[in-house]
Amino acid sequence: MTTKKQLKYLTVNASNKNNTEHIISLNIHDDSIQQMYAIHRSLKQHLTNNRHRKAHTKTRSEVRGGGKKPWKQKGTGRARAGSTRSPLWRGGGVIFGPRTAKYSSKINRKEKRLAINTALYNKFSKTVVTQNLLENINQPSTKNAILELKQLGININKQEKILIITNIKNNIIYRSFKNIANIELIEAKNINILSLLKADIILVTTTALNKINILNNK
Repeated sequence: MTTKKQLKYLTVNASNKNNTEHIISLNIHDDSIQQMYAIHRSLKQHLTNNRHRKAHTKTRSEVRGGGKKPWKQKGTGRARAGSTRSPLWRGGGVIFGPRTAKYSSKINRKEKRLAINTALYNKFSKTVVTQNLLENINQPSTKNAILELKQLGININKQEKILIITNIKNNIIYRSFKNIANIELIEAKNINILSLLKADIILVTTTALNKINILNNK
């Protein structure tokens, strides 16, 4: 059975002004075992869908050449052969070799949402909410990005994995943070269980938090 939990975040700004309280509602399982099971199912589905097999061998129909019959059918004393691209020949096709494949797995939308809600609920103490991100710069700047993180109380020198969730990943934000180690930047609509579990600190904007709240109540 699921219950609705309310999380109250205190927004933090780089200027330390106009701090307000932000509330969202999350549906999560009452039972901790069910919570772990939902997270496990969602993580397994996410990893399966991201799995690709790149090994690719060619069959006899894909190997170049071999259109001409090597020798006549009879009278040579040799075994009959129709093509040099036969799997029996060196340089020919491969029988039952590995082929490029895309794996997929399905999970119910509500079950996936429960897993994400559970991860957000468990990461509440590690979540920092800010009103805006890099709003006062007109061009990408890694230096300003690091400075703003420090003003928000996030120290990048601790080698902690930081997940930044924004409503829209614009060019300034993307290029400012892309060269900083251990930082992942995603949009609220692309929030996933793997990114949440890997993150030691979550930095989310209020607009992104509203988007997550809206997606949760659909």
